[in-house]
Amino acid sequence: MDIFTTAGELIRNFDVLQAFGFTILLTLFGAVGSFLIGVVVAILRVSPVPALRFFGTAYVNLIRNTPLTIVIFFCVFGLMLSMNWYLLPAGVDLKWQNFMWGGIGLSIYHATFVAEALRSGINTVPLGQAEAARAIGLSFLGTVREVVLPQALRGAIAPLGNTLIALTKNTTVVATIAAIEASAAMRQMIEFRPDALFLSFFIIAVGFVILTLPVGVLFTRLSKKLAVAR
Repeated sequence: MDIFTTAGELIRNFDVLQAFGFTILLTLFGAVGSFLIGVVVAILRVSPVPALRFFGTAYVNLIRNTPLTIVIFFCVFGLMLSMNWYLLPAGVDLKWQNFMWGGIGLSIYHATFVAEALRSGINTVPLGQAEAARAIGLSFLGTVREVVLPQALRGAIAPLGNTLIALTKNTTVVATIAAIEASAAMRQMIEFRPDALFLSFFIIAVGFVILTLPVGVLFTRLSKKLAVAR
């Protein structure tokens, strides 16, 4: 059988496009969630209050050094199943419950990398600018929001892009909680079509390249275009 015909059959029979759609949704969910949490944690990391700095540092060190699989399992089997923290109504398909908690787990984990990327960007902002902002009466949060964070974001474009690429690839971990995303589709293809083992791998690998390569190119261009001249 022609290789292209076989590839077409695999894509149709195992809903590969739908699986990648699920992967894209997980990526978007995790990207937004991790960015929001990461901004808060980054601010805590540079806060003048020692207790807040300690909390931000503890969060980063604890979560970043915990395997993502453990974080996902804790969210689903610990919070959702053991403590009955269902985020959607009871009648909703379980795969969407898993999707929500899987996205939250991805957000919690990758927020540590977002926070460190932003903190590195904050460190590139001259101290004198923050001091000048405080001198004209801005509070710490006002200084961060109006002066420091906009420049920090420009300086952190490249590492944030790398984090987004890593997040996209790490959505495969969500397959461990029975979410139907790309790696789960590959597992089904390998199980039911062992004769097309290498082709199954190639299809999923190409799919991830299509998802991640444009992101890398985009963020590389943005980092050059938005770089702050010193």
